[in-house]
Amino acid sequence: MLTKAGLWKGAWSGRWLASLLSKSTILISALLMSAMAHANLTIEITRGSDQALPIAVVPFATEGAPSEDVAQIIQDNLERSGFFSPLERNAIFESPNQAEDVQFGTWRSLDVRYLVVGRVTETGGGYRIEYDLMDVSGQRQMLGETITAESGNLRGAAHLASDQIFEAITDIRGAFSTRIAYVTAEGVGNTMQFGLYVADADGRNSQQVLTSDEPILSPAWSPDGRKLAYVSFETERPAIYIQEVDSGRRVRATSFEGLNSAPAWSPDGRKLAMSLSKDGQPDIYVMDIANRSFERLTQSNSIDTEPDWAPDGRSLLFTSDRSGAPQIYRYTLGSGETQRLTFTGDYNARGRFSPDGEELFLIHRSNQGFQVARQNLESGRLVVISETQRDESPSVAPNGTMVIFATQQGGNGVLSAVSADGRSSFRLPSPQGDIREPAWSPFLN
Repeated sequence: MLTKAGLWKGAWSGRWLASLLSKSTILISALLMSAMAHANLTIEITRGSDQALPIAVVPFATEGAPSEDVAQIIQDNLERSGFFSPLERNAIFESPNQAEDVQFGTWRSLDVRYLVVGRVTETGGGYRIEYDLMDVSGQRQMLGETITAESGNLRGAAHLASDQIFEAITDIRGAFSTRIAYVTAEGVGNTMQFGLYVADADGRNSQQVLTSDEPILSPAWSPDGRKLAYVSFETERPAIYIQEVDSGRRVRATSFEGLNSAPAWSPDGRKLAMSLSKDGQPDIYVMDIANRSFERLTQSNSIDTEPDWAPDGRSLLFTSDRSGAPQIYRYTLGSGETQRLTFTGDYNARGRFSPDGEELFLIHRSNQGFQVARQNLESGRLVVISETQRDESPSVAPNGTMVIFATQQGGNGVLSAVSADGRSSFRLPSPQGDIREPAWSPFLN
């Protein structure tokens, strides 16, 4: 009999999770995740990029007693992106707080290319953040912005400023104001407590969306960032639910006999792709959310699971063992054409499109273990981008610059992220326990 502890351990030991499917067991197509409840995640930079741009973020001048160090949040965000190498605070010996106070020669001598200065002023019930982004080499102001924030949302304002700075320099939309979802668990054996959490992209401001005595799996964001679809075992068999993040309202979308797994939203938010075994072997189905009608896309004697929609909504990725081992395939809607995409190695699974649809990110088994890889869809070239060895469940940032995934550290599950080019990485370890199955939200506005 498969217990909760068995589901927990099997998620790591049997990466092709379809191997769990039998008359006495149920396929779980997404990695089971866990963590300590009510705890923010702490970022640990594990590898910096040798091509990162040198930038300095001067501690902001303050009036009042702001609850957050806005400049530090901005600095941490920029460093975590892998695009920037911030100057250490102990190396900063001038503290301008507005553009006209900047002495460009000072910062050139420190090899700083960009400079952020600013001030935080307490207002009635909130704060005003004023900051300037300076191009040191060009000796010019690139941005001069003012952001207002309620007293409890200084971090959100700092994330917004980080987004603006990131885009001004890179011409890529910043994703620091997005969120991540993940599943947690505490306890051992049959006494585990599971939780579904949502946090800022930096792991802070975590909030519990759902708690259960039974496993929760496969969280997936709706395109508007307001809902999560996920798998819950609370009725003692897997069922797919759709839940509003803010209100907590939810509905059960599917509860067929057998497998109900791996929900994935269509780009327009009107449909869910999923893996169901209601008609025999697990196949890919699409459910119309409004009328609850189902369309079966794949029909084979293999196990088909882990769907992901192309950004244009015209095709889906899925993982199948129809070749004898897990590989990633593409199903084209309308024509029904199915094309195998991965050929490097004997294990490629959990494919996820890049936001531009030109690449996919996946879990690839290499000589080093199970690692995150990137494959160009036109050339077919596959490149491993993570350095860890027990990776699962990649999820791509909405701007395509980073991939968050689950791995292990010291026997516990943790979340890690790697830049899309593999040059930089960071880890979000929990204070204790395990954490797994991350899902990166879309842009929220």
